[in-house]
Amino acid sequence: MTPSYIHDDFLLQTDTAKKLFHSYAKSLPIIDYHNHLDAKDIYLNSQFQTISEAWLIQDHYVWRAMRSCGVDEHYITGEASEFEKFDHWCRCMPNLLGNPLYPWSHLELKRYFEIDSLIEPQNTNMLWQSCNQKLSQQNFKMQSIIERSNVEVLCTTDSPLSTLKYHKRLAESDFKTKVLPTFRGDDIYQIEDSHKFKLIIEQLSDICDGSITCFSEYLNALTQRIDYFHHHGCRLSDLGLKKVHFTSSTAIECDTIFTKILADVSINDVEKMQLESAIFIHLGKTYHQYGWCMQLHIGVHTNVNTRRLKTLGAGSGFSVMHDGQIIEPLCQLLDQLDQDRMLSKTILYCLNPKDFDSLACIIGAFQDSDSASGKIQLGPAWWFNDHKRGMEKQLESIANLGALGCFVGMLTDSRNVFSLSRHEYFRRVLCNLIGRWAEQGEIPNNPALLKTIVENICYYNARQYFNF
Repeated sequence: MTPSYIHDDFLLQTDTAKKLFHSYAKSLPIIDYHNHLDAKDIYLNSQFQTISEAWLIQDHYVWRAMRSCGVDEHYITGEASEFEKFDHWCRCMPNLLGNPLYPWSHLELKRYFEIDSLIEPQNTNMLWQSCNQKLSQQNFKMQSIIERSNVEVLCTTDSPLSTLKYHKRLAESDFKTKVLPTFRGDDIYQIEDSHKFKLIIEQLSDICDGSITCFSEYLNALTQRIDYFHHHGCRLSDLGLKKVHFTSSTAIECDTIFTKILADVSINDVEKMQLESAIFIHLGKTYHQYGWCMQLHIGVHTNVNTRRLKTLGAGSGFSVMHDGQIIEPLCQLLDQLDQDRMLSKTILYCLNPKDFDSLACIIGAFQDSDSASGKIQLGPAWWFNDHKRGMEKQLESIANLGALGCFVGMLTDSRNVFSLSRHEYFRRVLCNLIGRWAEQGEIPNNPALLKTIVENICYYNARQYFNF
């Protein structure tokens, strides 16, 4: 009989690794401090009707992989039936050996659906019927899946303009998992399009019940929104930095630039950078005042395929790693906050793996004892790095250049609730790496020492760091 692909010791290559995972890491609660689940779906306890709906409808990782296998867009984001899309996904899977989607998908099948079979064309009908039958059961509603996954805290990603209606309802409900909002500030910070930015200003005016006529009023409105989020449990912010830049300015210069935007007068690139830098500094200082953690996702070059952008829209799987220089301007941004002792706890994520070591150096330059051990963090392997080698490279960068024992661990960054099993995947990778180091004599094979570092990275560091 062919052994199961996802077995008890999956990814665990040494006896020490097996001990670390099964005895210490496996059963710890999950703190998923960055994901893209919808609080509304969680509150309403939504339920998927088909495995296609759960896996394929909104996952650009999957769409990208299917295109690489030559699948027509009709069967990816087009009008094909859900079964036809799932059938084409099963046909793709044998070509994806080495792609993280392969182990992730099989891990989800094993953990949630108790299915050992491989995802391949000859199993399509069986998988379709078995998964859909399971999905119809009560314990496959959204809240049950989250609770079965042992999630203690789950942080969604939310527009600063959100009412947080469903977060409020969840907080008042008897759902055991804490579901907290995250203040995602891209729209209020980026000025790629002055007209779009002006619309954001107008929306913010309506929400804050006051006309915004100058830059200082805009900053005050942002502070109001941060205060609103704080009172609804928010303790993290997030900001996507496609390009990292810092350009100094005076208050008068910023007000002049802001007035131009309100008057529909075009502004140049330097003026955009001046205003964005000023907004960043204001947000950073306010996060510090509220005791929040600031997350910075760095290095996405978005929507590079113009033809596909026009036909499918943004965020459809056509973004890539940016290779621009980030170190000097990022240090300037952090330094501006640090000079006033207003640099909050910060997690730096990089999409391009070339930047892992550089960011690991930067975090060491801005550590401080004023708020937390490991105050500045190198974020977990993200997006195109979210696989075994990427995770190992990120962990090795922290270990070589910082303090691995202070790392706050994994997150899902996903819209698929079954992706919570990626915490298990990460924990297996972590235990395997530390177990290998121990058995090769690179670190002491001391059970108490290894137990402590594994448990801290998997759970306790995050619980202490975020202080939810």
